[in-house]
Amino acid sequence: MDEKIEASKVKRVLVCSGKVYYDLVNTRKARNANDVAIIRIEQMYPFPHKSFAAELKKFSNATEVVWTQDEPQNQGPWFQIQHNIFESMEEGQRLAYAGRAASSSPAVGYADKHVAQQKELLETAFSKLKGFILTK
Repeated sequence: MDEKIEASKVKRVLVCSGKVYYDLVNTRKARNANDVAIIRIEQMYPFPHKSFAAELKKFSNATEVVWTQDEPQNQGPWFQIQHNIFESMEEGQRLAYAGRAASSSPAVGYADKHVAQQKELLETAFSKLKGFILTK
């Protein structure tokens, strides 16, 4: 965890897997978003329930948990992992998704469009929650 991030001041926890982690860290730094923590999960199955819950519990004042992924919504782990994340959340916390919209292809095919989509998913990860939100 970044030294500048005080667990008690964290309001949002971004959860991700893979290289999007580095984009999130760089965006957090650029925005000086010291109230955002990032948890990177590399083992999807079996889901590490105890260690994830312990990590999430460190941020007791966090009210928002956001799963962030590079892949289109229907191709990444979102639909398989959301119930595991939700299970570890505390009463009153909200779970949201930040990532590409569902798509029939794994990549957009145009570099400019890919960059625009990546910028949009990072914006969504750090902005007001919108779209599908589960509240515990």
